[in-house]
Amino acid sequence: MPEFDLTRRLAAEALGTALLVATVVGSGIMAETLSKDVGLQLLGNTLPTGAMLVVLITILGPVSGAHFNPAVSLVMALKGELPGSEAARYVAVQILGGIAGTAIAHAMFGLPLFDFSMKVRTGSAQWLAEAVAAFGLVATILAGVRFNRPAVPWLVGLYITAAYWFTASTSFANPAVAIARSLTNTFSGIRPVDLPGFIASELAGAVIALMLMSWLLRSALRPSESS
Repeated sequence: MPEFDLTRRLAAEALGTALLVATVVGSGIMAETLSKDVGLQLLGNTLPTGAMLVVLITILGPVSGAHFNPAVSLVMALKGELPGSEAARYVAVQILGGIAGTAIAHAMFGLPLFDFSMKVRTGSAQWLAEAVAAFGLVATILAGVRFNRPAVPWLVGLYITAAYWFTASTSFANPAVAIARSLTNTFSGIRPVDLPGFIASELAGAVIALMLMSWLLRSALRPSESS
């Protein structure tokens, strides 16, 4: 039985996703303000996001599992570690928390609370990149939990930091974050019309990771058990 009741777990998921999105959007706005160099802007967006993930997973992981991501909640539901009804509530509060995170970031920089993005992110290369990003994220989480649970915050933070740079999409890897980022017409934005392709790719990548890692991480039978 979970140590924390569902209300507290949902609050942790909403809070964590809000702070994550506020970091992604806010650091993007700050990066655009401080530099016109796109490479420096991306770096200024990357480092705070990876660092914040380490913090959030460390402090909120013991409460809710620190999913902050519908794709992760889906995987945990498919693994039987999270009841379907609870997973649906996790996803709902993650989306709401992400939207709140965008509003908070905009408010801090004196922008309208919501401003639909006009940044084009579409096409097969972008969709493949998002599938790869979500695949790697879920694989990192599952293997991290299996072999070194205390290191999971750092593993996830480092993976996302790297994935910002090696994926063509800059690694959203998170449907809730993607939805929230459609509401900011700043550095980190994505057009609302491009969301379906991103979300479908993220969920597909997560499920493929679950299938592969479930086989890969299954312990081999001892000789006496295989006879």
